[in-house]
Amino acid sequence: MEIARHPQFEKKLARLSPKIRHALADRLSLFITDPHHPLLNEHALSGERNGQRSINITGDWRLIYQRVEDDLILLIEIDTHHNLYGT
Repeated sequence: MEIARHPQFEKKLARLSPKIRHALADRLSLFITDPHHPLLNEHALSGERNGQRSINITGDWRLIYQRVEDDLILLIEIDTHHNLYGT
């Protein structure tokens, strides 16, 4: 599986704490190995994020991505649940 990064994702990544970066690396590794692992809570999004998907990075942090092709994933955004969804 190939992973590409959206410029918006790159900006957020640069500002993340080392703790969240480490959690992201761990979860991406798990995602590549088993995209449907229960820890990831991988699911489709709706509304203005229709076509995008989410995985859990920590209890509060989420990664938004989109499958561009069968073997290509685009990382779109990473932030807290509240900042991404307003709830």
